[in-house]
Amino acid sequence: MNWLTGFHAVEEALTAGRPLDRILVAKGRHGERVEAVVRLAKSRGVPVRFEDRQQVDRATGTREHQGIAALGAAKPAVELEDLLGAKGGQGLLVLLDGIEDPHNLGAIVRTSLAAGAQGVVIPERRAAGLSDTVERASAGALAHLPVARVKNLVRAMEEIKEAGYWLVGLDERAEKTHTEVDLKASVGIVLGSEGEGLHELTRKRCDFLVSIPTAGPVRSLNVSVAAGVMLFEAVRQRRATK
Repeated sequence: MNWLTGFHAVEEALTAGRPLDRILVAKGRHGERVEAVVRLAKSRGVPVRFEDRQQVDRATGTREHQGIAALGAAKPAVELEDLLGAKGGQGLLVLLDGIEDPHNLGAIVRTSLAAGAQGVVIPERRAAGLSDTVERASAGALAHLPVARVKNLVRAMEEIKEAGYWLVGLDERAEKTHTEVDLKASVGIVLGSEGEGLHELTRKRCDFLVSIPTAGPVRSLNVSVAAGVMLFEAVRQRRATK
């Protein structure tokens, strides 16, 4: 069980029908948004309790909860086969090679959902898990977007390629830029860790390596920002063909 904190996370969990044990609302927290959450919770059969704010702080382990929190089962990961089976027409996957910051993972999940990706693939080891922090950082998107955790990312890449995907890795040293590769076909965008970027074995399994041009002395972007640039370039290319 883990706590989902903040309006976005609680609202999205309720909307998605995620199993919740109960919802806590800090006493003195009023307004239309609170009332809407309470109505939705009652329609889903989820108990709502009004508690002193200090009790909500202690229960959730944080003061950053906006006066509302829900206790629910941790987000389950799906199988890679489930993501590949969900492909309809132009598939779009995001593969993360060791993203350790849960805030970055949450932001990437949110951007992936907004761009229409069918899922995110992360390794089981040396990577952020699907924690409450990720849930909060995704602003509720984690309730809607499947995430597959794989034992070996390189083997998963081979399986994804066999399913008909091209794999495009982001590497600041690549000569080809992100606008010079075709992202209209079924594609998996591969992003490296915050410090090291793509590991060598991961880089070798990519069909294409691309970079995002930057100005000034800073050559690389935050990985969650880079994910947004790559994903919405895919969106732009796909819309241009319609």
